[in-house]
Amino acid sequence: MTTAISKLRTGHVGLNVTDLARSIGFYGGVLGYDLLVEGKEEGRRFALLGQDGQLALALWEQAEGGFAPTAAGLHHLAFMAADVEEVRAYEARLRDLGVEFAYDGIVAHGEGAGSGGIFFHDPDGIRLEISVPTGVEGAPAPVEGAPTCGFF
Repeated sequence: MTTAISKLRTGHVGLNVTDLARSIGFYGGVLGYDLLVEGKEEGRRFALLGQDGQLALALWEQAEGGFAPTAAGLHHLAFMAADVEEVRAYEARLRDLGVEFAYDGIVAHGEGAGSGGIFFHDPDGIRLEISVPTGVEGAPAPVEGAPTCGFF
């Protein structure tokens, strides 16, 4: 008997955070995710966030310090936008809120690439990306010889 194997897709992403309320505010208020479930038991605080009832992010309040880019684990989290105008709208919103950006404005994923977006950090320093597969032709590529979302 053989079992059919399908192509797997990412179901949701779990992030360790230092302050659950702050992270719910960021991912909900800034990026538009809805709070689906919140666990409030001391020492076991968590939140499940999603869109249209579909789980996308699980936040776990169990980190003791900010994001460590040199540690094994999550490198960055990328979100796909519908088009470059949506990326620009998020960029404006994030700038208004004083969010820290890794690069100035929309950048290409590599020299001559049509894909790219914005790169910024959440309140714990986790690197985030909002990008599109096309539409950023001519945008600068700030990292020579490697993908923009790569080394930092």
